[in-house]
Amino acid sequence: MTKHRLGKGLGALLGDYHGPDPGSGDSRRVPMTSIVPSPLQPRRVFSDAELAELTSSIRENGLLQPLVVRPSPGSPDRFEIVVGERRFRAVSRLGWDDVPVIVREATDETLLVLALVENLQREALTPLEEAEGYVALSNRFELSHSEIAEAVGRDRSTVANMIRLLKLPPSLRRLLEEGGLTQGHARALLSLEDPVKAGELGRRAAKEGWSVRDLERRVGSADRKAGKPKPRTDDPVMRALTQALEEHLGTRVEVRQGRGGKGAIEIKYHGHEDFERLFELVVGRGVAEIVE
Repeated sequence: MTKHRLGKGLGALLGDYHGPDPGSGDSRRVPMTSIVPSPLQPRRVFSDAELAELTSSIRENGLLQPLVVRPSPGSPDRFEIVVGERRFRAVSRLGWDDVPVIVREATDETLLVLALVENLQREALTPLEEAEGYVALSNRFELSHSEIAEAVGRDRSTVANMIRLLKLPPSLRRLLEEGGLTQGHARALLSLEDPVKAGELGRRAAKEGWSVRDLERRVGSADRKAGKPKPRTDDPVMRALTQALEEHLGTRVEVRQGRGGKGAIEIKYHGHEDFERLFELVVGRGVAEIVE
């Protein structure tokens, strides 16, 4: 893959794609059915309340700025959203047959950067969505952290710290997405090598309302007490599988191997709420759905 360089930064990369003037006269109306969201859109969650407010505004005032679209690769009669997916979703709620758009040629790289910048300016992305967007730029276009930072108007250290959030165990990523933990809490927990201990401290921090400083003190204490763990099995494959289970469940897992390939898996839990959390992770349904 040829590595793309950003040249003079955001302006050089985006050119005419950034901030199109709705009064420029080059907009046209296209059927709603010919427009599709971009698979490169980093934002996964669109608030119903936010969309309802935007829908009401468009109903009262009309669409003040056209969508920016590009011809869909391989489908010349269809268009892929470059900027304006929120507006597209709101207009869809109103049942419009067509919508004003500005058609631009845009590479995947331009599209992804534009989507990131638009969402970052509105603070619409969750921390993990932002991190995944940076990783997509790094993986798809082989961009360094410095180049990504230049493209989206962030500091290099900010980009690097955001990407580190993706190393959190799944249980902590969920708490971060839901707002139970802040990025400050997450960064403190990333210093712990033991993902199970990190999960335990993270859940306590969210439940008991610890400040970032409170959590940092407890993380420091856990680091001082932690010794090098003794391997629980000589089988490297079983060790790796056990660790993967622990990271997914966010708790200690004991695997006891018997003869003939048989054995037992013991999952530790800490209280009734933790049991319900683990039950939902394993079964895929909440306890209330089973016992009703």
